[in-house]
Amino acid sequence: MEAVNTGKTVELIIVRQDTENGQTREEKFSVPYRPGMNVISALMHIQKYPVTAEGKTTTPVTWDMNCLEEVCGACSMVINGRPQQSCSALVDKLTQPIRLEPMKTFPVVRDLQVDRSRMFNALKKVKAWVPLDGTYDLGEGPRMPERKRQWAYELSKCMTCGVCMEACPNVSEKASFIGPAPLSQVRLFNTHPTGAMNKDERLAAIMGDGGLANCGNSQNCVAACPKGIPLTTSIASLNRAATVQMFKNFFGSDHMVD
Repeated sequence: MEAVNTGKTVELIIVRQDTENGQTREEKFSVPYRPGMNVISALMHIQKYPVTAEGKTTTPVTWDMNCLEEVCGACSMVINGRPQQSCSALVDKLTQPIRLEPMKTFPVVRDLQVDRSRMFNALKKVKAWVPLDGTYDLGEGPRMPERKRQWAYELSKCMTCGVCMEACPNVSEKASFIGPAPLSQVRLFNTHPTGAMNKDERLAAIMGDGGLANCGNSQNCVAACPKGIPLTTSIASLNRAATVQMFKNFFGSDHMVD
């Protein structure tokens, strides 16, 4: 399909970095505008024609993407100072020049591409899955009431994009806080009829260093989440559950069989 020649251009400023610990620099680009284009459309044009606004040939910009429909969470970056998904960031709704930066919460791999291992390791720490090994032949598990299933579905929308981690002032390179997304997943899987078997293990993982106590309740995560997940509501619920678990741990050893 031929691009529509509108005579307009989109101006971008991209913060670039060639290596993980390399120096950062800014490069300006001028991209032909077309109606309905998003930030990724502009980046794909630059990838095909890596020439700066000054006419200097440069290297193609690196970033992550996959689904292009706000489902995979891979294309997160900071756009005009706000962490968000670049696939759903429409050029018409952004002030130009559009400034693109990598998320600072995660180590930069190159340009706008970051390493989100920190978040995935946090999900491993809290056992953010429903254990099914050896239970498949037992048939269907217990069913969830519809009202509980509906709000659990809202929590399950998390696509590990890292936007809430970037927006949270308590998550940084020097801080141990695991962040809002892993905590919300603890609530999701602790409420699942089968996942509840490991409820005490998950609560133990977030009751220590880097867990619930490190949340400052700034609520930036809720405002930034592309899926509108009630992250702080989950954290409040986990605080109550952790308090109950603390008393169980203190008063007796039979809490494991509740």
